[in-house]
Amino acid sequence: MKLNSHLHFSGQCEEAFKFYEKSLGGKIEGMFRYQEAPGSDAQNVSPDWRNKVMHAYMTIGDQVLMGMDAPPERFKKPQGFHVNINVKNVAEGKKIFEALSEKGTVIMPFAATFWSPGFAMFADRFGTPWMVNCEQAA
Repeated sequence: MKLNSHLHFSGQCEEAFKFYEKSLGGKIEGMFRYQEAPGSDAQNVSPDWRNKVMHAYMTIGDQVLMGMDAPPERFKKPQGFHVNINVKNVAEGKKIFEALSEKGTVIMPFAATFWSPGFAMFADRFGTPWMVNCEQAA
């Protein structure tokens, strides 16, 4: 079993996924717009929303990250969770933190803690909350 995050955006899914692709070294595998949906799904959004992303997914190593543009009446600001990234070493953790937190809001700067040689909490420029956690050396 694998748990995958599915992120909701207020119209910036495509921009966010291109940013994550670059920042995390991932690959966007699919991006489908509301107007491409069969049947009545495309009719359930306003005309100015039909070019927004109904479903996107990307691979990052052996993991999958999914997302969508939630129509305004369904979008809620992310709260009550963080997407956690575990990395092998401090250099990788710091690199990811610096990339993802650019133009975002840092909650806890990247630093050593009692449980990790490198840890940070922040929200990226799209409002998605993240944690970066480095593994202890063996």
